[in-house]
Amino acid sequence: MENMGRKFRQLLRDEDYVFTGGIYSPLDAQIAERAGMKAIYMSGYSVAMANGWPDMGFLTMTEMTRTASTIASAVGIPVIADADDGYGNALSTMRTVQEFVKTGVAGVHIEDQRFPKRCGHIAGKTLVSREEAVGKFRAAVDVRDRLDPDFVIIARTDGYGAVGGSLEEAVWRGRAYADAGADLVWCEFSNAIREPAVAFAKAMRQTHPHLPLAFNYSSSFRWSADANPFLFRELGDLGYRFIFITLYAAHAGMYAVWNAMEDLVKNQEQAQWTLEKTKAGHPTESHHVMARVERFKELEKLYIPGTEDRYRASDGFGEERAGH
Repeated sequence: MENMGRKFRQLLRDEDYVFTGGIYSPLDAQIAERAGMKAIYMSGYSVAMANGWPDMGFLTMTEMTRTASTIASAVGIPVIADADDGYGNALSTMRTVQEFVKTGVAGVHIEDQRFPKRCGHIAGKTLVSREEAVGKFRAAVDVRDRLDPDFVIIARTDGYGAVGGSLEEAVWRGRAYADAGADLVWCEFSNAIREPAVAFAKAMRQTHPHLPLAFNYSSSFRWSADANPFLFRELGDLGYRFIFITLYAAHAGMYAVWNAMEDLVKNQEQAQWTLEKTKAGHPTESHHVMARVERFKELEKLYIPGTEDRYRASDGFGEERAGH
């Protein structure tokens, strides 16, 4: 099996920047891959919402690794997964990295918030001390080096927007986490204002000129209303080599499902007719195609005697009866 951490690292070397939209299920990951994405980001907020919770520390490491495993198994491109705050102290973080390595994801990001962590754009964030945070990242790196040196560790600091935070605090922490062995550093910003993101990138380049940075092109910000929003290429030029829109699939999905359900409430069976007409000719038109039934049908033929006879003798998708 191809090492996905190595594949992600190669992407960072080959591309000016790697960008993607956050997903929360294997199906969304497969859609992203088929649409042409080169990497996947498993969004913690999206997974929390998919399970009926806000991103405020309710999901456990076991729940997150189970989801990561199903997503990594469904695609052939690298997955970077949200590992929240490591789910405890440095020793808990060691187990967290160990469990995520088993899932087949390319890497994880771990943040420096105090438990229970919360979305970086919900007020009330607090940080663990500098010393504790550095210890957690050193512990994560030690497990990476022992189990899979290509596994990617992204160190996120919420030092800019947390209680008592500042740009100076974020820079200090970003540099310290890089020194601890993190492969990328991510500073979570509170809004779409350019100046902090530019200043952080320049400060990191002064001391770590070759360190790739990660950037959350957050769905919490109204980029479309910004008079001068960041372009991905600009961020790439600043050193932000991994760019992700954390809740991209969740927002797209919520919008589509809400509209469709509202139509069903109002128009009953005609809503299904409308949906069928809307999707006609679209890559997602057939759920059987999206579920890769044909691929598994071929595997049935290869390994299960009598498969072709069964398809000829029954009705349904994939039938081979003469005249159909």
